[in-house]
Amino acid sequence: MKRLAYVLATWFGCGRSPIAPGTVGTFGALPLYFAIRGGGPWVVLAAAVVITAVGIWAAGVVADTSGNHDPQIVVIDEVAGVLIALAAAHSTLGIVLAVGLFRLFDITKPFPARRAEKLPRGWGIVVDDLVAGVYAAAVVAVVP
Repeated sequence: MKRLAYVLATWFGCGRSPIAPGTVGTFGALPLYFAIRGGGPWVVLAAAVVITAVGIWAAGVVADTSGNHDPQIVVIDEVAGVLIALAAAHSTLGIVLAVGLFRLFDITKPFPARRAEKLPRGWGIVVDDLVAGVYAAAVVAVVP
């Protein structure tokens, strides 16, 4: 189970990128998004919910195993967060903005994202990215 947690937490290796693993993980979510977006925004949000649940578990396992509170290799949180942002996209511009704004909000951690990082184990790793996704989605939703 530990091996499965690492595969999922690193989003199939995206998190092992030596440069910008969070950005690589964000882009790693795009194949899943393009595969499911035809089902509509509710399907994309449902995927984000499932990935969130799995991500909390997997991130917690990696954090416990590594002894690191928020290991850089964990990027499943980026996948869950950007899917929330992408659920609001209605155009190519919306997709580009969803990804860009998600990364901006993930890096800057607007309230309450910084507080969410203090949650225990996998919760703190994942929930701050959900906040970033919601902020990005709020902006993207008004883009035609």
